[in-house]
Amino acid sequence: MVQAARELLAVRSPLDAELMVSDMVGAWWGRRVRGGDVEQVLGEGLVDYAAKAGTPASLTLLICLAYLGTARQGAKAEGAALAMMESGVARPGWADRVGAVKPTGCYVSRDAYGDQDTVICTFGYRWSEERSEGAHAAAAQDRHALVMVVDYNMSGMARDAWVSSHVDKLVEEARAEADANPMLLFEEVEPQQARALLESAMRATREPKNPPPVSDSYSAYHAFARSRLKALPPGRKRPAPLHSEAPYSRERRAMLAAEFLSSDAAEHLSDPSAASRCADHIIDYGCEQDFDRPLRVSPTKCETFLLEWLPRKVMLSHAEQEAMPHVLAAWVRFAARRTGLPEPGITATLDGVWEATARFPEAYRDPASFGLDMALMERLLPDGDLSALARRVFAFPFLQGRHGDVDLDTLNPADEADRRILLEIDHVGEIDEQHLAWHEEIATRLWEGDPPQLWEAAQRLLDLGHDRHEVLHVLIEIVERIGADPEELASALDDIADIPDGL
Repeated sequence: MVQAARELLAVRSPLDAELMVSDMVGAWWGRRVRGGDVEQVLGEGLVDYAAKAGTPASLTLLICLAYLGTARQGAKAEGAALAMMESGVARPGWADRVGAVKPTGCYVSRDAYGDQDTVICTFGYRWSEERSEGAHAAAAQDRHALVMVVDYNMSGMARDAWVSSHVDKLVEEARAEADANPMLLFEEVEPQQARALLESAMRATREPKNPPPVSDSYSAYHAFARSRLKALPPGRKRPAPLHSEAPYSRERRAMLAAEFLSSDAAEHLSDPSAASRCADHIIDYGCEQDFDRPLRVSPTKCETFLLEWLPRKVMLSHAEQEAMPHVLAAWVRFAARRTGLPEPGITATLDGVWEATARFPEAYRDPASFGLDMALMERLLPDGDLSALARRVFAFPFLQGRHGDVDLDTLNPADEADRRILLEIDHVGEIDEQHLAWHEEIATRLWEGDPPQLWEAAQRLLDLGHDRHEVLHVLIEIVERIGADPEELASALDDIADIPDGL
């Protein structure tokens, strides 16, 4: 990379240099390395190596990293660059303008479904008043737009990013497209809103996904986008999307379900009890997975709910499995009328529901087919969360039969006292109370899925052939060593690739 940085000496503008370096550091974005965080191992390692090189190319690289890097990389790069400049290393004339930008406008183009926002943030470089007319002309040429796509069917994550130098054309075409298409909306937004929205989206993209489901170009523009957002004025933090509703309490959810069940859209549903439970799941999905927007409907959202979220998260009875597609179609009619979704959108969404319905029986695996009786399923899943089944079975493998005078079928793993008895049975002959307490801590975390990285780490170690108790002891060692800091614990669990020697 230091050798490749020689090309920076040939570029004519800070924008070109920033985009080149952003592309360079994007080479490791989203990747994992053993021995630490990738930004520390590779990013800070690059800063140290460039500082030692002491060449004009490495100085230019450091100047760009001081702006584009993480906070730690930026601080180290700035210190190293200042030291090199004091020693007389030459730098390009544009180097002092790296990152010296001001926002000139922010816009959002969104589809009427609310599936995604395309956010356009435009910038220009700052020039001092004494600059020549030629310099001002160069500044005009350096106007640019950062474009990011936020996908609300993927947890509100930033899914794509790119940069355009055709600012006026880009904005005008987006506005004209929205004027001609009733399914598109275009508006100017405050820079504070754009920053809050995109920072939230970029945080969502960093959540554990291996690999993150982003476009091929996202990594190349990630550092540039992260740094450009800092040029926007900070404002009151608000959840994405820009038009999300106020949080839905349990009472408000129940009222919405009652309104739906008494509406004309639901009058044809033949099983009121099953329809009520299905409506609860639809509303919960909209509140918990779609930023408190249960009334938002779209073909993609309905397909994701029916074919991905339900089969992974919810234990449905046979009656609910039969009713769910019909309840979902009725919900689309009810919700679309409430939100004013244009008629073409309603038709397309209903078509999407019926297309997904044909695949629903195959996608939704009946819990009765898991090889566990329903009484045991209900003990393991009192909250109906199917995604918790595997980790809870791992945490409490002895739940049936007898152990001495204890009838295991009567013990409830969700109960604290019964949980302790189950763990004592799992450790026959072990009387170390502190050790049992740590097993109880891990079992409780696995039961609750807190943090998600705990079960992910356990699965990686099990896949390598380690037995259950070995895996549990590794998890105990990490939780005991890290303590209660959730971010440090998640990071340490993410780094586990195998059981270290000596454990």
